[in-house]
Amino acid sequence: MELDTKTPPYNTGDPTSFAYVSARERWPVIITQGIDDVHRSTWASKDEAAATEGKWIISELARLKYELQHDRELDPIPDDGEADAAAYNRELEALGRPKWHSVPWLYSECYLYRRISSIFKQTQKWKYYDIFARQKMSTFQSSRPAVLELAGRYKNIVTELESKHTIKGAQTQEDLLEAERALFVEMCEICLWGNATDLSLLTNLSYEDIQKLQGSEARKASEKNILVNDLGEAFKILVAAQRSGKKDRRLDIVLDNAGFELFVDLILAGYLLAAGLANTIVLHPKSIPWFVSDVLPQDFAALLVALADPQAFYSQLSDSDKEAGKVASPLSDSDVSNLKFLFEHWSRLHTEGQLVLRPNTFWTAAGSYWRLPKTEPSLHDDLQQSELVVFKGDLNYRKLTGDAAWPASTPFEEAIGPLGPGSGVRVLALRTCKADVVVGLPEGEDERVKATEGGGGDSGARKWAWSGKWAVVQFSNGKA
Repeated sequence: MELDTKTPPYNTGDPTSFAYVSARERWPVIITQGIDDVHRSTWASKDEAAATEGKWIISELARLKYELQHDRELDPIPDDGEADAAAYNRELEALGRPKWHSVPWLYSECYLYRRISSIFKQTQKWKYYDIFARQKMSTFQSSRPAVLELAGRYKNIVTELESKHTIKGAQTQEDLLEAERALFVEMCEICLWGNATDLSLLTNLSYEDIQKLQGSEARKASEKNILVNDLGEAFKILVAAQRSGKKDRRLDIVLDNAGFELFVDLILAGYLLAAGLANTIVLHPKSIPWFVSDVLPQDFAALLVALADPQAFYSQLSDSDKEAGKVASPLSDSDVSNLKFLFEHWSRLHTEGQLVLRPNTFWTAAGSYWRLPKTEPSLHDDLQQSELVVFKGDLNYRKLTGDAAWPASTPFEEAIGPLGPGSGVRVLALRTCKADVVVGLPEGEDERVKATEGGGGDSGARKWAWSGKWAVVQFSNGKA
């Protein structure tokens, strides 16, 4: 196993870390929800062989939950036909066959989802089943108010940009540039706060709570909580490439969550293409069900299907809504028109090759992204072709920084190691904070936020970084 850093990683045995809470409280709930999902699908199945395998899957998930809750050793990943099992097991051996409640957090959380995937890989009828798909789409339904708001705004902006390639109210070139910068910042901040609906952290939130995290007023109120904001630097890079007349100008997005967050990622992607700030957007989804809500290629297709007939999609009621006697509220004609515009626009961009999906198993490996140049050199070479690589969300941030216990004032460029200066990759991290690791803050800022209500105070825990209330947007120019 490649040694990543001398800075210790966060560990599930540290009672002051969110790793401790995750292993003991969050993960058992997530497995239980998975068991319930498979039970529902098994009960509904008319295929006897599938039902039999479903019962076996339920028993294996229950066994995994028992091992986790009773602090057993992590077992090797079975030979399930996938090439990455060997790498997981080599790393497990190098860690000395640890127990669940005292193991590096990043490895153990990746191992958890890879272990869940392995259960399904060992079957015939369930091999490609996404245990989390039902949750992803129900949460997208619950995001209806924000979806409708953004759909209308997107249609107006894209129509304006594609017809005149300008922005209303911009008189001079300087005005135009400032208006474009402001719009770019707004679009990226929409994309940033879309991560507030990370499903792996929503085990206790209601749909009403989710809706409060979305919408324009919520975004404006949250701007003050972006502790570092390098969006201006990223905008300069894209404008410089646009003005250079460069033929191929590509931007990559390493995706995080499906559902509403994928929706806002596509809002950003479509805007960048319409504004001419990029002419190709490459989206990087995961290849197996991952961290509950992460994007799989089929989640992109499911989102487009929902937008193709939005009235039907939003007329569906969840089982709990039906039991509560709720009645579906139909969409207005203008809402349907706006959502169908999105479907047609994004489908066309995808068909014409301007919006590309490119999964890679590296994104579901156990280690940090410091390993990218050595373990996946072809992917590293590919990312070097991009003007800017946007890494979405908390897990990508943890992997960029090795999930290590850096001092909060450690420069971002230093913490991302081989993806920093000289890497040939321009990195932009859009991250709402939901884990302990944070870097690049001004001296004293960590202490200031710790002193706020619920921030952790003198407890030794960086609790402010667990809630998703605070965010960082950090840039590293690996091409400089």
